[in-house]
Amino acid sequence: MGTMKLSMRMKLTASLCAIAAILLVSATISVLEYSRMSSYVSDLIADDIASINAAQKLSDISNQYNLGILSVIGDNVQAQRPDYDESVFLSLCDSLRASLKSNAIMPLTDSVVYAYSAYMLTSLELENVLDSDFIDSRSWYFGRLQPSFERLRADIGALEQAIHRDLVKNSMTFERGFYRSVIPGIVAVGVGLLLVLMLLFFMLAYYVNPLYKMLDALRAYKTVNKRYTFRFEGDDQLHELNDGIAELAEDNMTLRKRLQALKSKQEQAA
Repeated sequence: MGTMKLSMRMKLTASLCAIAAILLVSATISVLEYSRMSSYVSDLIADDIASINAAQKLSDISNQYNLGILSVIGDNVQAQRPDYDESVFLSLCDSLRASLKSNAIMPLTDSVVYAYSAYMLTSLELENVLDSDFIDSRSWYFGRLQPSFERLRADIGALEQAIHRDLVKNSMTFERGFYRSVIPGIVAVGVGLLLVLMLLFFMLAYYVNPLYKMLDALRAYKTVNKRYTFRFEGDDQLHELNDGIAELAEDNMTLRKRLQALKSKQEQAA
């Protein structure tokens, strides 16, 4: 059973299709990898930004409340705690827990809630302190409330720093993911260029150079009546064409010899 012979068109088409397939697959991998990484890391970065905003709001409302208490202490006429919406603080903490994906940051949010609870419990003593004739309100503030507030601020600051670090890490992950998604494209271009060079070498070695040699042999046959003897290995249309030219040239040379011999006989008979 004979083997299937590949034509010139099939060989060139297969080579170009292989290059196109490699480039297409690599480009598809690059796009899919970049989309996956971009979507994943973008969500993380968006969550970090939302967490930073929530932590900043926690710090702002705590500072505002603490300044309100400090103004009450400085004003002996007003003897009530400033208004403070506890539900806002707790909802911000809940949003922090929902947006944070890093398990290492979650305990810091709990620490903020604990520090807030301790601070609020201490601040509840304000009305009794102002009503008492034996407790100095400033000593109470700087001795009891201020340390609790500093602890709350420190915990919020630690939470913000941890979120910032997580944001930096996610940004670096996005950058690494971008380069990782570009690598298949770079490899595809490199492989494509290599295949193009190989295809060029293949065409020069198996088609272009034989064509030039066929033309040289045909030119020698036509000009100096030299026998067409060029042969090369192959099984495609170019090899078939060369065999056909050699056969025609051989038949033509035989015919010319016969005509020349007949002409010589006619001249001798005359």
